This record gives sequence, structure tokens and C-alpha cells, in this order.
Amino acid sequence: MATLGVHVYEQATSVSTPNVAKVGIPFVVGTAPVHTASKPAASNTPILATSWDEAVEKLGFSYDWKNYTLCEFMYSHFQLFGCQPVIFCNILDPETMKKTVEPKSFPIAGHQAVLPVAAIADSLTVTIAGAEEGQTVTLERDTDYSVFYDRDDSDTYVCIVELLEGGAAYDAVSLNIGYDAVTPETATVADVVDGVGQVDAAMTVVGTVPDLICAPGWSHNTVVAAVMATKASAISGLFRGKAVIDADSSAEGVTEYSQLSGYKNKNSFVDVDQILCWPMVKLGDYMFHLSTQLCGLMASVDGENRGVPYESPSNKNLKMDACCLADGTPVNLTWPQVEMVSGDWGVVTAVNFMDSGWVAKGNYTACFPGNTDVKDQFIPVSRMFDYIGNTLIRTFWPKQDKPLTPVLRDSILQTCNIWLGGLCGSGYLYGARCELLAEENPLTSLLAGHITLHVYNAPPVPAQRIDFILEYDVSYVEAALTA
Repeated sequence: MATLGVHVYEQATSVSTPNVAKVGIPFVVGTAPVHTASKPAASNTPILATSWDEAVEKLGFSYDWKNYTLCEFMYSHFQLFGCQPVIFCNILDPETMKKTVEPKSFPIAGHQAVLPVAAIADSLTVTIAGAEEGQTVTLERDTDYSVFYDRDDSDTYVCIVELLEGGAAYDAVSLNIGYDAVTPETATVADVVDGVGQVDAAMTVVGTVPDLICAPGWSHNTVVAAVMATKASAISGLFRGKAVIDADSSAEGVTEYSQLSGYKNKNSFVDVDQILCWPMVKLGDYMFHLSTQLCGLMASVDGENRGVPYESPSNKNLKMDACCLADGTPVNLTWPQVEMVSGDWGVVTAVNFMDSGWVAKGNYTACFPGNTDVKDQFIPVSRMFDYIGNTLIRTFWPKQDKPLTPVLRDSILQTCNIWLGGLCGSGYLYGARCELLAEENPLTSLLAGHITLHVYNAPPVPAQRIDFILEYDVSYVEAALTA
């Protein structure tokens, strides 16, 4: 049948809207008191949190950061830096990482008994002495008592057994309580490595690809640090990020700044996708791994630059009031020592100098000084390469398997060059362009459906040194005295 009349057809726009990669999103591996959470998240699974309340709801919270390492990051990122989101991977499984604590007597004050936060509420057995000698009465939860987690008078998170009015033991002066307790201290390097491996699942589980990998309290381990770097180089096999790691600041690690260079080389903390930090930092009574605060600082700086990681976190304020070792021993670096640590050895540290308050100091990835390629050695330049690459993957992924025609080629080139031009116009790049070079696209590759585009780009390097040359100009004397 003939088709008559006037018809209008639409064609896809030749220039696509870039699917820009998100930056400053940490993937953090460690332990959390998930058994205390109101809506506990599954263990060893990526968990997205966009606020403090959401993180506590899914993972619980404790100030015992040695045993519950994710809580340190949670507090720093949400409470101190006000950044979000974070993808957590809790390796503590209350079903398997636990021990049985035999029943013992707990005193009652204000109708409450206080247990350690490690106690698993669902496992409690609560009894009191019966009327007859040797007799015990087993109490029922939600009838005779309730269980919840809260802070005590010393601001320590605990498990509280509260006797209910009208229950069988409301006026009791003591209770016999047995329970299972989680054992975060039994987490192993293998558990952490498995958790780091879950970064590949973040894209499908929570729909977000992180670009920072952190494991406070664990990343000083050479195995963990190596796996973090490997994953950072190919998240989900495609995307690039950075592993933010710490040098060990315990007695077995680095206790003097002069040990850093040898320690770094001995442990092969020299990867282009690693950012190495030392020492730890304090804010009041709270101690943080520097990697924790550096992730918050990078996310904050990225946010101030509209999500473009072209600016270094160096010389930006941290949330701290002292540097210290793992045992709390103060660390006070002089400016010449800071220059060696951050300028000669490629380690990010912290300094309080020139009335600027405490700031991060260091522009280099861990590959420096062994690798001095400008795209690899500088944190902001390397992160910009990651950002550009990740954006190109996300933007042109839908172009796969379309007919390889001049229209497709030109669409890719135009979209890429328009986006790069915007970055240049905003000052995020000195310059950039995308080209299709004949020598990189032999006929055999084109026949195989393989096209290669060459992206030239130059992110700004950090201004590490500014020199002024002072010279006495005698002409000013002559002009002043002979006028």
C-alpha cells in the first residue's frame, strides 16, 4: 500500500552529552559494629551512604576505632568534612566472627545493666535467682527487658539491658547474662583483601563507581596495599582511581621521618595509583589515619571545583590539631623535614606553618621519585587523567557495536572535543584535543571494528615553588638623592 502525505522523522543528535565521571567518592574497607545497626547491612557487600544518619543506620557506630575501623572514616568524612557519598564494605560478619561469653553477674543501676558494645542483642540469655535456693528464672525479651545500644556517661557505646516496668525483674539488683560477642579483632588480611575486591561490584550493587580506595588501619600491610593499587588501576576492569594508603606509624613501622624513604622502598609503596600518607593525626582525643582525612580533603576540594579533580589537596586545611604515631606519641616536623618527606620522598604529610593552621603537604603519588613522568607523579595531574579516561568510557560506552561509519567517528570526535574545550575554557586544562591518527588506525584494525582516538591533554601542574629574585637597583638611589 502506498504511503501518502507529509512525514517528519527524527535523527539522533550527532553530538552526545558527556556522561561525566564522579570524583572524590571513597570505597572504604574495614570493620563496623553492624550488629548494633537499626537496619543492618549485609557483610562484605558495597553499601552506599549519603549521610551520617544513613551510615549509622546501616553499619552502627562506636568510638572504638581500633576494632571498628569504618567508624573512624564515617566520623571524619560526614562529621568533619561534610562530604558524601561514601561506599563502605564491612568485613565483620556477626554470624561467623563471634565468640560465646559465659553467663556472669551484672549489677543493675537505674533498672539497667551495661554490657560491652560487642554483645549481640539477639543472643542474650538473661536470668535471675528464683525464690528457692538454686532456682533460676529466665527472663523474656520485650516482656521483662529490652535491649538497645547507646552511649554511657563516658561517651562509650555500650549494649544496655533495661528492665521493663511490670516485668518479672523490674526491681532486681543484678542479672546473670550470657551472650555472643562479635570479634572484630579476628579479621584478617585475607578478609580485607576480599573486601577490597568488592570494589568491582560497586557499579552494579549501588550504581556508583568510586575513585578512591581506602582501608584505614589495614593499608600499611604490603599485601593489602598492593591489592588496593591493582584494583585502583582497573575498577570493574575499566575505571581508574587512587589507593590512599598509610605508612605504618607503630613501633614496627616508621617512628622517625628519616625512616620513610627506606620503608617506602622496602615495602614497594611506589605505585602510580597509590598515595602514601604519614603519620597519624589527632583532633582532641580522636586519632585518625591520615589517609582517612586526606580522602575527606580531596572530596572537599573536588566539590569546590565542580567535581573536577584538577587541584591538589596539598596546602589545604585538615581537621586536626596535632600529628602523632599510632601510640599517641607527638610528631613535630620542621619545615626542612616536611620538604624532604613530601618533596623528596613522595609522601603526603601534615604541617602547621606560617599561620595557615594544619594543612596536608605533598603533591606526589607514591611513584615519585622513581617515576617522574608528569602525568604519573603529580596527584592532581594523575587524577585528571583518571577523570578524563573514566568520562570517555562512560560517555562512549553506548556507541559500542553501532556501525563503524564516518558519522559515528565524527560524533565521537565532536563530542569529545567540545567537552575537552569546556574543561580548557574553565581553566581545568591548559589545552586538549581529540584526533584520529592514520598511523594508529591501520586498515586491519578498522576491518576488525577497532578504532583508536588519541586524546592530547595537559592538566595544570601544582605550583610547588615560587621564587622571587631581589636585586638592589642603584638607579633608585640616584633618582632619590639627585632630584
